[in-house]
Amino acid sequence: MQGIVTTALMALGMATLIALLMGPLLIPFLTRLKVGQSIREDGPQGHLIKAGTPTMGGIMIITAVMVSTFILAGNSGEAVAAVVVMLAFGAVGFWDDYIKVVLKRSLGLRAREKLGLQLLIGLAFALLLLYYFQRGTTVVVPFLGLEWDLGLAYVPFIIIVLIATTNTVNLTDGLDGLATGVTFLVALAFALVCLMTSHYQLTVFCGALAGGCLGFLFFNRHPARVFMGDTGSMALGGAVAAVAALTHSELFLLLLGGVYVLEGLSVILQVVSYQTTGKRILLMAPLHHHFELKGWPERKVVRFFWALSLVFVMVGLLGYRNIG
Repeated sequence: MQGIVTTALMALGMATLIALLMGPLLIPFLTRLKVGQSIREDGPQGHLIKAGTPTMGGIMIITAVMVSTFILAGNSGEAVAAVVVMLAFGAVGFWDDYIKVVLKRSLGLRAREKLGLQLLIGLAFALLLLYYFQRGTTVVVPFLGLEWDLGLAYVPFIIIVLIATTNTVNLTDGLDGLATGVTFLVALAFALVCLMTSHYQLTVFCGALAGGCLGFLFFNRHPARVFMGDTGSMALGGAVAAVAALTHSELFLLLLGGVYVLEGLSVILQVVSYQTTGKRILLMAPLHHHFELKGWPERKVVRFFWALSLVFVMVGLLGYRNIG
């Protein structure tokens, strides 16, 4: 196990270094291509100055994770599967970004197009889990250590997990460094989960995922010099969900990824409240924008959510105490 920990730390360091080295090359390139982020006029007014900041920087994270994983985890089936899921969702996000910032179609992919592609990826991954990895149809219940057999509901369950995770990570990516820092913590937590469940090569992947986020955070922290775009947020969501599924830890995402859950719920509740009562329960959704409009500086909001994510991660890891 000590050797795996060392390798995972090497993956973290290598991915961090790759992202740091890519930044000075990729950011000017994206700037020359004029792939700048558009800013919602109905959003926080302080964000208007961010208009034109290069986006699609998630390419840095994806490259760093992929290279580090393949070098240090080799051709491990689970690690390769996680990378492929990350790449697949990242490709959907890249296409969406390309349409928005290059073709100047502000809404990007149509909702049904994006959902259709996500459904296909989720279905393919669920079948891979069942028929290649012989993973079974059980999920582990947090804190209880019990296995819940979903039977025929397993495939739609996995599809929902992947789609929900990718879209809530996308919602979380609304402030400089927010999604990057939160996912760094979630990746470290899943590295520990992989160790505890003997998925050793996935531990290396999670180390690389944490490193990719850490290196990207150097350029994405406030004031951000580059945004990850849907390219990065969807790739991160796919990566996290894939690890959860491969380690029977899907339900632990509700805890380890608690910030993602809060951000997603805030949007759902806001919409439901407005459609049923005509009133909004938040000043603006997702939740991080509510705090901004309450007068919190962006740095304070981001640090608060990082701290909240750390709490969620610690609670989620406690849920493993009865497992194994």
